Amino acid sequence: MNSKMKWGGILAALAVVMVVSAFGLRGQGPRPSDPPVVIDLAQRSAARLRDAVRFPADAPQLTLISSTAIPASPIPITEPLSARIVYDDDVTARVAVGFSGRIVALKAAPGDSVRAGQVLAEIDSPDFGTASADLLKARADERVKRLAFERAKDLGSGEAIAARELEGAQADFEQAQAERVRAEQRVANLNPQGLPVRGQRVSLTSPVNGVVTERTATPALEVSPGMAAPLFVIADLRHLWLMIDLPEHLLSRMKVGSAVSVECDAYPGKSFTAHIVQLGEVVDPNSRRIVVRARLDNPGARLLPEMFVRASVLQDSGSGVKVPNGAIVIRGNQRFVFVQTAPGEFHRRLVKLVTQGGDFSYVGEGLAGGEQVVTSGALLLDAEISARADSNS
Repeated sequence: MNSKMKWGGILAALAVVMVVSAFGLRGQGPRPSDPPVVIDLAQRSAARLRDAVRFPADAPQLTLISSTAIPASPIPITEPLSARIVYDDDVTARVAVGFSGRIVALKAAPGDSVRAGQVLAEIDSPDFGTASADLLKARADERVKRLAFERAKDLGSGEAIAARELEGAQADFEQAQAERVRAEQRVANLNPQGLPVRGQRVSLTSPVNGVVTERTATPALEVSPGMAAPLFVIADLRHLWLMIDLPEHLLSRMKVGSAVSVECDAYPGKSFTAHIVQLGEVVDPNSRRIVVRARLDNPGARLLPEMFVRASVLQDSGSGVKVPNGAIVIRGNQRFVFVQTAPGEFHRRLVKLVTQGGDFSYVGEGLAGGEQVVTSGALLLDAEISARADSNS
């Protein structure tokens, strides 16, 4: 009896195992109607490289392709505007004279660096000599009249002289005082800068540190007040003003403190930074433009006054990648750039432009700052991809 029960339990367990196995195989195995799953690694690789081009190290095409790492930068509000560089009047001195005379020696030439107090020229001035002599004479006369008045007071207190004489001595002294004051004012008017004077020779000195950018002074030149041009212009060229011609419809988008990117033909690919310090108060009736003034940092003094430049006022927030228009490939309404990801390997990227100018455009989406962007040879790479797509089709 016990052996029958034992064999019955074993047979029941085997039946359960067979049923479970049958159901498991039906759930996991391939159905007769389903096709087998095959992973084609070659197709996957081709799909991955569909928008990429890879050249061997010795490929001649690489000589026609160049790339540059372009950092992200603020996005401009407008297209580049015409602007002009001028002297910063806060650090510029236009040196003239307030007296007549003749230049007898020149001590500084255009392009020289000078410091405040350095002698620029020596001027012989008879007017200054006459004024100085009048001042010495007035001081001497005042001294004599003061002594006479003091003696008269001593005598008048003892009634040794008449009151009329005392009053006359006092009037003479006061007149001498007035003449001395007049002579001092005359000298001060001729020399408001306090220039060094030896006799009637005046040393014309620089009031600021900077560079002699202009000089109209010549040997033996007769000088006088009210000359049409200053004798010397001394400027600190590390600081300049940028005068931007702004269309009036853009005035509402400008504000003091906004950064400005400056470019010029003298330094291709190089940009300088300025900041708006004043918005114009009037509109030019002929050009319908408003002059906006910005302070321009000029390290190395590479930019010069009277240069014409292009100025782009930048947004306060947000950034993009500034790429040359030659790096952009246009297909219909889409824009692409190529990025070098490895030596000889280039990938095509779909990008979105934020602004587009005559030479450069800003990419807002599809490109990160610091990536190696193909700046020369983008059309060649695009032609390679197109030719490969046509051959595959």
